[in-house]
Amino acid sequence: MRKLIFSAILFLILTLDINAQVEYKVITSVESIVPAGLGRSRIISSEEERDYKEFTSEQTEDDNTRNKSKRSDIRVKDFEETKLLNFYNLGGIRFQNIAANDAMISSKINAMINEGWELAFVTSAVESDSGKDDGNGIFITRYIFKQ
Repeated sequence: MRKLIFSAILFLILTLDINAQVEYKVITSVESIVPAGLGRSRIISSEEERDYKEFTSEQTEDDNTRNKSKRSDIRVKDFEETKLLNFYNLGGIRFQNIAANDAMISSKINAMINEGWELAFVTSAVESDSGKDDGNGIFITRYIFKQ
């Protein structure tokens, strides 16, 4: 009898774990690397959900089915925006600004963890100054959480 009860409990635990749904949330930090501090730096977090299927069309040789949704339908109007400091000011690169941004990003990550999210992946990219006539650039990082 004990073996039967133990087997039933083990089966329930394994079944619950297999059927568990995983949800992902992406938080993005955009840090300006525009000289003289003219850029804008932010942490962005969407407060709205989107279903990618609503904006996806399927292309085949025989059929070219277009999705009728407009690009403006994709836009998210409800999002959280946290100010960050720019990497540069008139004097050049500001290491204090980078440290301040690190503190803000750490605070956001800790808040997400306290809300039950787990940091699963981090990916980043840079579009930087490409020469004399290009004074634009951003450093973007995506923090992907799961729950």
